[in-house]
Amino acid sequence: MNPSHADYAHSVRTLILQQSRRAYVGHIGSAMAIADIVSLLYDRVLKAQDPDDPDRDRVVLSKGHAALALYCALHLNGYITASDLDTYCGDDSLLGVHPEPELKGVDFATGSLGQGLSVGAGAALAARIQGSKRRVFVVNSDAECNEGSIWEAVMFAGHHKLSNLVSIVDMNAQQAFGYTRDVIDMEPMAEKWRAFGWDVHEVDGHDVDAMEQSVKGLNFKSGPPHVMLARTTFGRGVSYMESEIKWHYLPIDEELYRQALQEIEVLRR
Repeated sequence: MNPSHADYAHSVRTLILQQSRRAYVGHIGSAMAIADIVSLLYDRVLKAQDPDDPDRDRVVLSKGHAALALYCALHLNGYITASDLDTYCGDDSLLGVHPEPELKGVDFATGSLGQGLSVGAGAALAARIQGSKRRVFVVNSDAECNEGSIWEAVMFAGHHKLSNLVSIVDMNAQQAFGYTRDVIDMEPMAEKWRAFGWDVHEVDGHDVDAMEQSVKGLNFKSGPPHVMLARTTFGRGVSYMESEIKWHYLPIDEELYRQALQEIEVLRR
């Protein structure tokens, strides 16, 4: 990974920990899992994008509870200030646990799981009708695929061959109340998406270079919609968080916060 790109992903993780500690709120593990996915989008794919351009690419964070990772990327790209970021989860702040479109750089409110892909499919179809070249990237979760509304959107997008639509599924293998294999096992996930006519790619969700190459190889002009099944580790980079269900909700104390900062430095190298 290019050093500057490695710094970007590291900065996202550092800011996630700092803001989680300052606000004393949870959903840390979920945000850490997608730090490299948001780095792919905002440091590589959307880097030079003007958030006010009507033909800009759209991002839908369907797993809205990981909004802190998105806020950190918006800050790094200059959409929101450091002072804005410091209001995360504060009174009268636009930076809540779930994203809201009043915040610059956020296109859609999300958080009710299972709905984001439907919104993304609608946005992709709208772009086609308007003759726009904009693309739509939806960040889903594997547990979210337990929702029937996801598969309605999958069928719709496959039927209409929305080649400008990409779902990036955070395959971290767990959810609020257990491991996904124990709640509703979605494997083999690739076969399910492929059965509905999607172009399927299985990637390492922490290898930004590999994910970037996958995006570059996608046909956005014609053919089926695309899904990147990104295998990730919940709580990536912090040993006591990795694959631990309790860190879906728990806030972080000062001692564990300092340990986490030390451990992500090792990951950076």
